[in-house]
Amino acid sequence: MTTPTASSPSVLHRPAVVIVAGCLIALVAFGVRSTAGLFTSPISEAHGWGREIFGLAMALQNLLWGVSQPFVGMLADRVGPMRVIMGGSLVYGAGVVIMAFAATPGMLYLGGGLLMGIGIACTSFALVMAAFGRVVPPERRSWSFGLATAASSMGQFVFAPLGQGFIAAWGWQTALLLLAAITLSLIVLAVPLGTSRGGVAMGETEREMTMPETLKKAFGHSSYVLLNFGFFVCGFQIAFITVHLPPYLVDRGASLALAAWAVGMIGLFNVVGSYLSGMFGARGSRRVGLSVIYLARSLLVTAFLLVRCRPPQRWCSRALSASYGCPPSPSPWVW
Repeated sequence: MTTPTASSPSVLHRPAVVIVAGCLIALVAFGVRSTAGLFTSPISEAHGWGREIFGLAMALQNLLWGVSQPFVGMLADRVGPMRVIMGGSLVYGAGVVIMAFAATPGMLYLGGGLLMGIGIACTSFALVMAAFGRVVPPERRSWSFGLATAASSMGQFVFAPLGQGFIAAWGWQTALLLLAAITLSLIVLAVPLGTSRGGVAMGETEREMTMPETLKKAFGHSSYVLLNFGFFVCGFQIAFITVHLPPYLVDRGASLALAAWAVGMIGLFNVVGSYLSGMFGARGSRRVGLSVIYLARSLLVTAFLLVRCRPPQRWCSRALSASYGCPPSPSPWVW
């Protein structure tokens, strides 16, 4: 009679299965979050709130996501990413449900801000990448990390139009409840990420390091500090686009459907960019690659803020005007 060993993991914990499950987790977790901007106008109008209330809730969400991430990582080191993702999906879903029934700004801050922020941290692709690092060989890790990032962007492409479809068909409250139910699928998807088998054990030195020692070592490395600055900019840009782009486009005369597809298309093209960046990181300089990506993104965001695009008059047929709300304009670009 033979017993399973670390060299022969079960089918459920093989690298291919872990990668597929992890990518689906990243897709759902980031996809649900990317729909936030679609609910700005419906929730604000339903309660008679100014948009700054919803904006503050989303700001708290991003803040809690970032602040809780180190503690979530510590918890995942102790109990494994599977249990953290399972628990996080329940917190995530509860936050979305509270957001749907929030009658006061405080309840919105609790559900859409605090609980969703912690839930997103517990289900983010950072934990997925940690799980990949345990089962994927070193020479393939950059590729797998790029795949996880691409999957999260695919979630934006899938869920932005899907969330808008839910709103159009059943209203914003039911749409939030449906999204909350979808987050529960993460409980099942997290099972292959269990580290009881097939995992790569951490070295004895890593296991004995205390938190102060770990932080001192991390912040003593210039690359770590610069990478955090880069992630700060990246997070600001992503949050700005997903939360504020849809209501901005609606204010400019577009329909919510067009705004949702705009967010979705950003995610779709980011799929290609994320996968290619992962391939480049496996062969070229990661430092150069990240620098080019952040510089190009900053220039494009700056250009977007300086340029206001209006659909040319010839594009605004009666059918298009009915579907997308094209305003008349003599010139497509206005500085």
